[in-house]
Amino acid sequence: MKRVGFFRSIQMKFVLIYVLLILFAMQIISVYFVNSLEEKFTNNFKESLAQRVELLEYNVREEILKERDEESKTLEQDIRTILEDFSAGDVIEVRVIDVNSRIIGTSDSNKRDLVGQRQPDISVKRALSAGATEDKMYVDAGKRIWERTSPISYNSEVKGAIYLVADIETVYGQLDDINEILFSAAILALAITAVLGITLARTITRPITDMRRQAVALGKGNFSRKVKVYGQDEIGELAVTFNNLTKRLQEAQATTEGERRKLSSVLSYMTDGVIATDRRGRVILINEPASKMLNVSRETVISQPIVSLLNLEEDYSFDDLLNEQDSVILDYSTHDRPYVLRANFSVIQKETGFVNGLITVLHDITEQEKIEMERREFVTNVSHELRTPLTTMRSYLEALAEGAWQDPDIAPNFLEVTQTETERMIRLVNDLLQLSKFDSQEYNLIKKDTDFIEFFNKIIDRFEMTKSQEVTFQRKLPRYPIYVTIDQDKLTQVIDNIISNALKYSPEGGLVSFKVEEHGDTIQVSISDQGMGIPKKSLERIFERFYRVDRARSRKMGGTGLGLAIAKELITAHGGHIWATSVEGKGTTIFFTLPADLSEEDDWE
Repeated sequence: MKRVGFFRSIQMKFVLIYVLLILFAMQIISVYFVNSLEEKFTNNFKESLAQRVELLEYNVREEILKERDEESKTLEQDIRTILEDFSAGDVIEVRVIDVNSRIIGTSDSNKRDLVGQRQPDISVKRALSAGATEDKMYVDAGKRIWERTSPISYNSEVKGAIYLVADIETVYGQLDDINEILFSAAILALAITAVLGITLARTITRPITDMRRQAVALGKGNFSRKVKVYGQDEIGELAVTFNNLTKRLQEAQATTEGERRKLSSVLSYMTDGVIATDRRGRVILINEPASKMLNVSRETVISQPIVSLLNLEEDYSFDDLLNEQDSVILDYSTHDRPYVLRANFSVIQKETGFVNGLITVLHDITEQEKIEMERREFVTNVSHELRTPLTTMRSYLEALAEGAWQDPDIAPNFLEVTQTETERMIRLVNDLLQLSKFDSQEYNLIKKDTDFIEFFNKIIDRFEMTKSQEVTFQRKLPRYPIYVTIDQDKLTQVIDNIISNALKYSPEGGLVSFKVEEHGDTIQVSISDQGMGIPKKSLERIFERFYRVDRARSRKMGGTGLGLAIAKELITAHGGHIWATSVEGKGTTIFFTLPADLSEEDDWE
């Protein structure tokens, strides 16, 4: 957590605001107080001098009204005497002016030469003419001077005037002293206020700082800390509320974590692939099945566009996927391996309709598609296999109906063909019924212990006695018995089918070989021919239903295309395995294995 500097902290702001408020209040009080004090002092000063001037005015008026003889002192002498008695530290000069604006006396001994001269001031003229008292203040040589002119009246008649000049700077000097005292007091008060402000701010900022630390701890996932409650005021209530919020966040986080783990577990153990995107279509989550389905790593696909991940850039945009209601088939099949996925899309939306992202669920439908394809192919093959003999029978029956039955040379041949095709359809239907039982597990094997060597020799002997071709049988069988637990009828059907195919495709003078080998607790049986062989691309499909390497030749030979499919089902039911090897132009070998009880050993023939 980055530490906040003191000068940027809320504590500093509190102290600064508090000090500024006190300073502002003190400034207002000081201005009001100084102005009031200045007014009070100047008024007192003026009133004091006015009272003294009134006394002076009385004395001067008496002297002016006094009758004088030759022996009496002159008016100027009496006025001088009075002005000499009129002394004050603040009075600079007092002049007495008669009704003719002539100075008849001055208190300033340095200006006695002005006596007898006229006083030119306007204020004197107004006092003499209108009987008005005037005063004014001005600054002279850096000092404040107060000037007052008042009339000397008797019975409403102006007899003269008194002109007073006083130094009022002493009053402002006192105000300056008071201002210095106020300034010192203000500095002291601000210092005390700052200390008290810091103390007060700490009481407010301390719980806020604790809550800040708690908020940082919450951001890191630490819900164990609690904010200390310092009081029952609003900040204390805020601290209590913050602690309650912490508790609820802890519970919510625990719930969310539980849900996340459940979701993670569900996504991990789902067989379907799940991909989630943000509102811009970029992958933010992909589970393990989806990674395996798409053959990608989870780390590399994060933030990759979903349309790019699914290879849909040419056909879809992200907006198209948001509006897609149906499933989208993703065909990743190759020449050697079919692989098909089905993608379903679900939009993540808020109640306001704002799109938060997209959920994509992937299903591997390769087997379903394969089964569906096999089903369609099966229906097509069955239809084709039934239609061919039915068409042949229809043609011959129509010919017989049109009169060919009367022809002794043609009729028997037509009837024979019709009978052959009917028998072929019966075999086909029987094979289909047998395969249907295999598919539905409705067959029962009647197994018993059998000497397979003796059992195999009897089947070979039967074919050797009935074969119509010039084909040689070669046996490579053990001389001693090998016991297996088999259903003899079902296994006879398998071996008959394999030997029949070997004889069908063997040329005149060819060789059919029969071989039995022991491998651990199984025996491996092989039947080889020297026929045309099977192409490599068809070798793995010869055990599929209705599959023929050469359809025309197989149908001509009377095959249904189901013999090897039935053989595979029966061998598998016995716990064995069947496969084939072939070289084109040289022949084919069919192998199958069976579990055996190999308790005896002997020599080969």
